[in-house]
Amino acid sequence: MPRSGAQARDRLERAALELYTEHGYDQTTIADIAAKAGVTQRTFFRHFTDKREVLFNNEGRQQEALTQALDGVPRTLTPVAAMLQAFRSMSPSLENNRPLAEVRHQIIAVTPALRERELMKEAALSTIVADALRERGLAEWNATLLAHVGTTAWGHAIHTWAADPSSNVDALIVQAFADLQDFATANTTAHPATQV
Repeated sequence: MPRSGAQARDRLERAALELYTEHGYDQTTIADIAAKAGVTQRTFFRHFTDKREVLFNNEGRQQEALTQALDGVPRTLTPVAAMLQAFRSMSPSLENNRPLAEVRHQIIAVTPALRERELMKEAALSTIVADALRERGLAEWNATLLAHVGTTAWGHAIHTWAADPSSNVDALIVQAFADLQDFATANTTAHPATQV
């Protein structure tokens, strides 16, 4: 029996990930997770509101980290450069938790209900970015649009990284934003009839 709250939470997380991987998310119950972790269901609910939240328990910390990163970006940077710097500041934490990210990615990829929850997480991050861009002087439309595009680019880099053990998350984030810049430049110079 784990003696501390942190130990119990860690055991529950590891038990859930193992069961989701072995039996599937939908086939795993909270009772199964608690039993494998050696705790009661009551202990499970002290740490997680439901079995989805085992996979999203760092969401609050990630939102706080992004908010702080955006606050610390020099105001001399362009909005796109500000987003890129803020997202890159989160790379070390992601790399440190790579084993969890890889398993999490695999589970979410095959579970529709979790993909929906992942989109909600990305939407919350997009709102944080949009608020920061508005605070830097961007108009509502521009801030919201740019935040959606930037957060989606970051999310695409994260998913690519989690699916490829040989990749580097920071390099993928930089590449995603470079590709966005190239795409935007190419489409502003393209003939109107060729634009999609």
